[in-house]
Amino acid sequence: MPSATAAVVRGPGQPFTLEPVRLDDPRPDEVLVRIAAAGICHTDLSVRAGHTPGPLPAVLGHEGVGTVEAVGGAVTRLTVGQTVLLTFASCGRCPECRAGRPVRCAHWPRLNLFGGSRADGSATLAGADGSPLHGHFFGQSSFATLALATERNAIPVPAGLPAELLAPFGCGVQTGAGAVLNVLRPEPGDTLVVFGAGAVGLSALLAARLTPATRLVAVDVRPERLLLARELGATEVVDARTEDPVAAVAELTGGRGAEHTLETSGQLGALDAAVRALAVGGTCAVVGAPPTGSRLALDVPALLDRVPRIVGVNQGASRPGRFLPALVDLYLAGRLPVDRLVRTFPFAEVERAATAAAAGEVVKPVLVMP
Repeated sequence: MPSATAAVVRGPGQPFTLEPVRLDDPRPDEVLVRIAAAGICHTDLSVRAGHTPGPLPAVLGHEGVGTVEAVGGAVTRLTVGQTVLLTFASCGRCPECRAGRPVRCAHWPRLNLFGGSRADGSATLAGADGSPLHGHFFGQSSFATLALATERNAIPVPAGLPAELLAPFGCGVQTGAGAVLNVLRPEPGDTLVVFGAGAVGLSALLAARLTPATRLVAVDVRPERLLLARELGATEVVDARTEDPVAAVAELTGGRGAEHTLETSGQLGALDAAVRALAVGGTCAVVGAPPTGSRLALDVPALLDRVPRIVGVNQGASRPGRFLPALVDLYLAGRLPVDRLVRTFPFAEVERAATAAAAGEVVKPVLVMP
């Protein structure tokens, strides 16, 4: 059994601690990946805090990138030595997967968040002493020097690219860019308002620059994030500490409202504003995840009058094997400068990186493995 070093969370609210772990050998459809870098995402921190259900103790991490070290006997698309980008897991067998919609996989919650093991209940990880340890987080658990993934969620990308810049594509960039390019799809002259200028929101903004939308508005409470949003292409910014975003959008659009809004912060107040800021017939895409059980009251007569669409978006509605290489190509062409979002931390400083992320001091912290 391969051995590795992993950042382990022992219980809700506890810190990441580096520990030796043992991985199961790859099964026929699996690959063993030497992790070079892994991004820290809001979902990792939410599970650690106990806001999002997930079995602990566990190894989290779901934005991994690295090199294939071993492949199972049934793997045909990947070979040892390839650089791969790890993303969410899907079964490949249910009707939605067969129809090319893996984010709607019938087994998505278990394979990515709530299971802590393979679909059949078998463990992928254990402590160095053989003690139980949950893994398979988003089909990878990439806060480790080695990770087991499946052929479906290991996407080949060109070798030689900086791993720390590739890592966020697996979730944060894919989610933000996909919400715009795959779901909202702005048309000429449209207004798009992004609530939350974190990694997902700014990735959405970068993707929106590739569309014919003419007004791109960023809403946040951090002046430094709004400044970065301006630099990355926002035509207007709204500081929600001092301005009412709904009133600001109405003023910017001559009272019409926005054709598209995207809520990325996970704040219920922001989601309420994102719905109310819509033009008649507009669409609000929701990607921000508040704590489990969160509820939002809606003005039902306003729904009937203004006929908005409110759409939940998971992982940017992506088909990773097709979408992620396209996003990487856009980065290489200089059209998706996600490097502006990244700050690296040595793997040994995982707790410092997580603290900085939770405090909003960094947009996208990325752990670089030794």
